[in-house]
Amino acid sequence: MNQHIFLNIITSGFLTLSTSLGLNIAPASAISPITEPESSPILIASDIEEQTNIRVYETASPAVVSINTDKANGSGAIISADGMVLTNAHVVSQGGQVEVTLADGRKMVADVVAYGENGLDLALLRIRNARNLPTIPIARPGSVRVGQRAFAIGNPFGQFQNTFTVGIVSRIDQERNLIQTDAAINPGNSGGPLLNSQGELIGVNTAIFTRGRGGGNIGIGFAISVDNVPPFLQAAKEGRAPRTAQQQRPIMFNNQDAKHLSLDGQEVRGVLAEGANVLPVDNSFYNLYTFDGQRGQRVIIDMMSDDFDSYLILLDIDGNELAQDDDGGDNTNARIEVTLPATGTYTLLANSYQAGETGNYRLRLRVAGDRRSELPSSSDDVILRQSGMLDPNSASVLPSDGSLYREYSFDGEAGQSVRIDLTSSDFDTYLALFGPNGRLVGENDDISDADTNSRLTVTLPATGPYRVVVNAFDSTGRGQYLLTVREVSI
Repeated sequence: MNQHIFLNIITSGFLTLSTSLGLNIAPASAISPITEPESSPILIASDIEEQTNIRVYETASPAVVSINTDKANGSGAIISADGMVLTNAHVVSQGGQVEVTLADGRKMVADVVAYGENGLDLALLRIRNARNLPTIPIARPGSVRVGQRAFAIGNPFGQFQNTFTVGIVSRIDQERNLIQTDAAINPGNSGGPLLNSQGELIGVNTAIFTRGRGGGNIGIGFAISVDNVPPFLQAAKEGRAPRTAQQQRPIMFNNQDAKHLSLDGQEVRGVLAEGANVLPVDNSFYNLYTFDGQRGQRVIIDMMSDDFDSYLILLDIDGNELAQDDDGGDNTNARIEVTLPATGTYTLLANSYQAGETGNYRLRLRVAGDRRSELPSSSDDVILRQSGMLDPNSASVLPSDGSLYREYSFDGEAGQSVRIDLTSSDFDTYLALFGPNGRLVGENDDISDADTNSRLTVTLPATGPYRVVVNAFDSTGRGQYLLTVREVSI
């Protein structure tokens, strides 16, 4: 299914900018002629492509960096020898010290000096005490064409630094100034460069469409077009660019016509039919909604339909996938229960499981704990059910071992018995439960020697809010999971 998770020709005035910042703005150019050996045309073409791949990687990769903060990681491109780095705003906007790892392994501290405005997912960093660094030249705005070769370099999943992938420019979205490419882009590639055959930056990788439990690349990635870069750098040079993180709009979805919802539990009715929005990844229909949420607020979103298999996708205020669910509610109904990470406007897609499904549905949003607006359920013993993903872009890092974790909460009563199940086909799970006083109630790694899923059955010691920590056994754990908290008799 689907998971999300994404100007005019430059004037002579920007040449002054490139000189003052020490940037290498490349003119339009062509690939240097290659002397073809006396061989078959197929072998000649293959050799030329291979040599181009090698040349682009060896030229550009020294200037690609990995970026880590306390809450996120991504990639970036060094664009000036004194340490200016271009990346995505969403990689560094959550706060914390920014650490940059160079291609040669050196780790350096960087400061954010500018953010994009009006939803532009760009940020400019300056590495402290940097000099004589390798750089990536910026291609001429307006030079990108559908069908041309495209190369991506980055740090997918936060652990494969300087990974190189190859594809083409599949489409140019003029409305959003986005480049679509089939070069493999995965979580952690955010902020890394998309390059042409000359090793020039033609875009800043920013988002992917994906589906299924793996959450990986399926050949639909997006980069912010180079056309946006010179105006952003000009604004940064002149001090006009914001110095603090701006609220980012969901770049893949134009929510101008979205219906705004409140978290009061009132039921909203809708219809998926021909003429609705269509997800390019699988041609399924969706309707778009927004709602205002507060940091730390725990919300429950239910989508119910008797006509089709419901599917929910929730995007955070930066437009990144925060949660998704297929059958978390009763039968084929969908439910998302999540703690909001920031204050701002969230975007919700009311979707179907597969292409062509149409019909009526009901949608309800509420703040957890508001029992007056809770939906009736035939599964009264289920207290909480939530599907999600552990990945560096959406999860926190446990300092003790570097493993990823996410937290959920539920209200319990003294003497109540619950069973908590954490299942995943992608990683070795680890589960912990904390009581209202913050103390550990119980934890579990493996159900058995042959089962790496986790299960915890406990009698709650007090009345109040309980915190469930969804964790991986070690720092390599990544992937989809399902968490279920159920009342049981023991």
